[in-house]
Order: sequence, then structure tokens, then C-alpha cells
Amino acid sequence: MDVVNQLVAQGQFRVLKVPLGFIKVLEWFFAIFAFSTCGSYSGMFKIAVECKNRTQSDLKIEVEFEYPFRLHQEYFDAPTCKSENKEPIFLVGDYSSSAEFFVTVGVFAFLYSTAALSIYVFFFDKYKENNKGPLIDLGVTGVFAFMWLVSSAAWAKGLSDVKTATNPDEVITMIPACKEDENSCREVHDPVMSGLNTSVAFGFINLVLWVGNLWFVFKETGIIAPFMRAPPPQAKPAAPDAYAQQGAYEQDPYASNQGGYQPDYSQQGYNQEAQYGQGYGQQGAPTSFSNQM
Repeated sequence: MDVVNQLVAQGQFRVLKVPLGFIKVLEWFFAIFAFSTCGSYSGMFKIAVECKNRTQSDLKIEVEFEYPFRLHQEYFDAPTCKSENKEPIFLVGDYSSSAEFFVTVGVFAFLYSTAALSIYVFFFDKYKENNKGPLIDLGVTGVFAFMWLVSSAAWAKGLSDVKTATNPDEVITMIPACKEDENSCREVHDPVMSGLNTSVAFGFINLVLWVGNLWFVFKETGIIAPFMRAPPPQAKPAAPDAYAQQGAYEQDPYASNQGGYQPDYSQQGYNQEAQYGQGYGQQGAPTSFSNQM
């Protein structure tokens, strides 16, 4: 029990929400519906033979048949209308090949879907390892898609023949007593074929599911990955010369001459100022007012 709990805890059940796993669940269900509706079928119809001598009549003749529809082995007792004795009447046809082929494909599809779902849930990392799992899955899915096509078409034709062979009006024509005018024969109950019709419908639904699943399994192989890569980004074109020139004209005029106008303190005007200072110094201090007087 601990091993089961551990597997459940490690299971990646989110894969069942993506198309790869979800379609596999649908395949699992519809495979069960397909082979069960066909393999478990049993039908019956009733006819009545009314002889001229009423005591020899039989108004409740039941004819039973079932999967695998070897009708040539099914028979019923019909009155001869000549004595109290009855003679066996066998049905016509053997349609077991198409029916058994259809059921076999359904059973194997069910088993493969079960195994694939187990791998998806518990061993998905190993499934994608080295790309072997998706490639095998793709091949098996393609085989089953083809098998569903063949088996569904064959069983649809076989079912049509079964309906003809079990038609009460056709069966009445095989009874010798019904060929005589003084006797009267009629059908009492037709066979119910709704289950077999459903099995054919389920077969073609399985065909659609398995064909559609091919795309999602193919995506897991990674074969298409190189073709789905985004294109490399394109380099931006260079700016035209006109914009480059305009940028040159719009440069900061103060960028090349950081200080702007800087006076040259070594120029002549400032030198003269220095000379005046020197000349004033050479004249000496003025004499006092008394000396001047």
C-alpha cells in the first residue's frame, strides 16, 4: 500500500489536462464502449407459422443469435405443417471474422491506452528521454489509427450482412411450410440492433480520436521544433547622413570651449597698469608743504 501511495504522490496528473493525455483518456473510454457493445451482444427475433391444420401451427418461434455471429450454426425448429414433427432451419452466413477483428482491435487499443496513461502519469520524464518514447508512441498510434479504420469499415459491412441474414422476412423464405399457399407465416418481433449500431459509431469515433492524437504525439517527438523557431532579430538600420549632420550642428557650443571668454591677464592693458605703478614709485614721496614754501 505504501508503494501505491508513493506512486500516486509522485504522479504527474497534470499531463491529463493537456491534449496529449486528455485524448488518451478519451481513447481509453471509447475503446471500452466499442468492444463491449459488440462483444456482449445477443439478439432475438420471433416469427409465427400458422398451418392449415391449426394444431400443427407454432405462433411463437424464437430465433436467438449472438456474438461472434456464426449464424450458420444457429438454428430453430419450424413446423412442417404435414405432421406434428418439426424440422431444424439454420440461418445463413458467418460474420465472425469482421466482428472478432473489431473487438480485438478495441481490446488492444484499451490495453495500450492503459499502459500509455500509466507512463504519462508516472514515468513522463523517462518517456521523453532520448526522444524514444514519443517516437514509439507515434508509431503505435499510427498503427492503431489504421486498424480502427479497417476494422470499423469491415464491421460496418459485416453488420449490414447480419441485419439482412436475421431479417424475419428473409428467414421466413427459408421455411418450407411457408412456401405453401394454405399456410401463413409472419414476423412477430424484429431483432433490436441499436447496440450493434452504436458499436460501429464508437469504432469511427475511435478512428477520429487516434488520427487526431497523431499530431499531439508528433509534437512531442521534437521533429517539428527546428521549423517552429522564431526568426532571428533583424539589426536596426543606421541613421541617415542628414540626421548625423543635424546632430553635428546641434552640439553644445560651450562643449568645445569650456571657459567661454577668458581674459588674458598678460595682455597690454594690464602691463601698462603695472608700468604706471612702477612710475609712481620712481618719483618718490612728495616734499612736505613747508619745504615747498
